[in-house]
Amino acid sequence: MRKIKGANILYIILLLSISLSAQEIIKKDSIVADKNSNLKFNTKQLIIPSLLIGYGVIGLESDQLKGYNLIIRNEVLEDIDKKVSIDDFSQYAPALAVYGLNNIGIQGKNNLKDRSIILGTSFLLVFTSVIALKHITNVERPDGTAFAFPSGHTATAFAGAEFLWQEYKDKSIWYGISGYAVATATGIFRITNNKHWLTDVVAGAGIGILSTKIAYWLNPYIKEKIFKATERKTVIMVAPFYDNKQLGLNMLLHFK
Repeated sequence: MRKIKGANILYIILLLSISLSAQEIIKKDSIVADKNSNLKFNTKQLIIPSLLIGYGVIGLESDQLKGYNLIIRNEVLEDIDKKVSIDDFSQYAPALAVYGLNNIGIQGKNNLKDRSIILGTSFLLVFTSVIALKHITNVERPDGTAFAFPSGHTATAFAGAEFLWQEYKDKSIWYGISGYAVATATGIFRITNNKHWLTDVVAGAGIGILSTKIAYWLNPYIKEKIFKATERKTVIMVAPFYDNKQLGLNMLLHFK
């Protein structure tokens, strides 16, 4: 049988993640959207993230999927020598793109306050769910360190990609495609850097997408119950930080 080179098998299997996500981008959304809620709950929206998360969860016990993980890891180590740390930055690129586009005059669906609340809710859901699952599953990474499942970098990237898609899908489909492409590249880098298994990356993608969807669903309730009566002027600042070890986002909400 002809041997499949590492780059080929890596992209073929990893594209399962983006192809499932891209189906949601390309198809016409049947969800009713408006300027206030943007996204209303519909069980169909659960299909893609559930498939991605389910694939990752099944991989925790499936000998066959574990075998695929090992094949990909061995091929990557054989064919790729140099590690690239761009994934520490690219995980935030789709989310930051929303603020960048607004700053140059390409307005998304929500104002600064609302989109910051949505993004903050999404990242909070990503952080809590990823940390909890890492400690519950305690899966060993390909490099021998702990807490592989799921991929936090990938979850953050796909949460941002879904955020970019929701804010700009009525402007152009290419904003969403670009965001999902960057998110998928982030997942690929996590594997090529020997930090995650394929199942970690796929599950992370599902968690990220679902977290942002939930953030949009919860936004009307959060505004009503938590930010009600805020006709005062609101100042919101979002800025990245880097401490030589980790990249992150700082968010400041100040009500005058």
